[in-house]
Amino acid sequence: MPSRTEKQWQHHETNKAMRKVRKQIKRNRKAKRTRTKDWRSLSPLGVSGNLGDLDDVFGYDCAESEPVMPRGERERRQALVQSALASLREEKDEAHTSEPPRLAGVQGTVTQVSSGLCRVQVDDQELVCGIRGSLSAEDTGYTNVIAVGDEVIASEDSAGRGIVETVLPRRSVLARPDVFYGHLQQVIVANADQVLVVASWRDPPLWPELLDRYLIAAERCGLAPIVCINKTDLAEDISACQEALRPYLNLGHRTLFTSALTGNGVDRLREMLHGQTTVLAGMSGVGKSSLLNAVQPGLQLRTAQVSDYSHSGRHTTAQVNLLRLEIGGYVVDTPGIREFGVAGLRRRDLIDFYPELAAMEGQCRFKDCSHTQVRGCAVRAAVGQDGVFETRYRSYQQIYESLLESQAQERAQAQERAWR
Repeated sequence: MPSRTEKQWQHHETNKAMRKVRKQIKRNRKAKRTRTKDWRSLSPLGVSGNLGDLDDVFGYDCAESEPVMPRGERERRQALVQSALASLREEKDEAHTSEPPRLAGVQGTVTQVSSGLCRVQVDDQELVCGIRGSLSAEDTGYTNVIAVGDEVIASEDSAGRGIVETVLPRRSVLARPDVFYGHLQQVIVANADQVLVVASWRDPPLWPELLDRYLIAAERCGLAPIVCINKTDLAEDISACQEALRPYLNLGHRTLFTSALTGNGVDRLREMLHGQTTVLAGMSGVGKSSLLNAVQPGLQLRTAQVSDYSHSGRHTTAQVNLLRLEIGGYVVDTPGIREFGVAGLRRRDLIDFYPELAAMEGQCRFKDCSHTQVRGCAVRAAVGQDGVFETRYRSYQQIYESLLESQAQERAQAQERAWR
């Protein structure tokens, strides 16, 4: 097969040959006929004596097929075009007026999104709406136009069909990397106030790395985090649960210990949810839906048992839902999401979300140190003392390895996915 350079050279030679052919065609083309004859070729008197020769003098021998536009013809044609365009506009306006008249738009909150449709809560009424085609997520960095929690302006026609006309500005966004376009993000929840990060003591066991990912996501989005350990009834001693959350207590995070089975901590959870829009985040099987059923039994959310084989959760929440609480406020129930919180985060910025490690960074004698494996690193040496917990440090190492080093690497991965 020819190389890339050989292909470029062949392309150049082909273009050169085509230019020669076009020049040759121009040389062989017949000269354009002049509209008047050269008067110098006539007799000195300009005529031969016949009156018909006067036509030769004044050039009235033009070919019948030669296009000659009379005076004013161009203006007449432009007027016809403008008239035709005006008629098309009138027909289009008549087509629009023939549709059912639309009522005034109303503001509502998106409670569910699925397959190009969404449910919009307007006071005590719920509308099933389409999405106006002019709304686009282009140049936003996101893949979806609308998400649960969005405040929108929706209109309803006399036939009862609703459509989202406008998405109002968001005060907060919780997103994750898109499944197909990793350089873009998918908005999961909009306009939330706080994130309730739910983990279980057992079945499935506590996963510090995922817990930290949720905390990073909350901090990046400006949402107040709450760390909740559920299924405390499975713990032999509650002090073990408290010790597991001591790193987060030291950082000033609000913590909570609950059991949906016994009702322990449910009253305090209800107080924290009052008047707020709260996102429930956590892996499958930790008991998010069970906790919501305990807070408000009327919700009757579907639950499932943890797998006896893998001790991992099973998805019972298939999509994001915004639920209104009787005590006031909203709760967003999300499916278990593992790839979360660190989309677009660079390795060099990760330590900013670990204040206890960042406090030791100034003592490290290595320039541009990753603080993960280098011997003699001050951050690494501080693990196990001065409030630097080993579980948090291991979480930092694991997340650091999963992050991209630069935007160039991110673009390279996006191109690789596009070629697959």
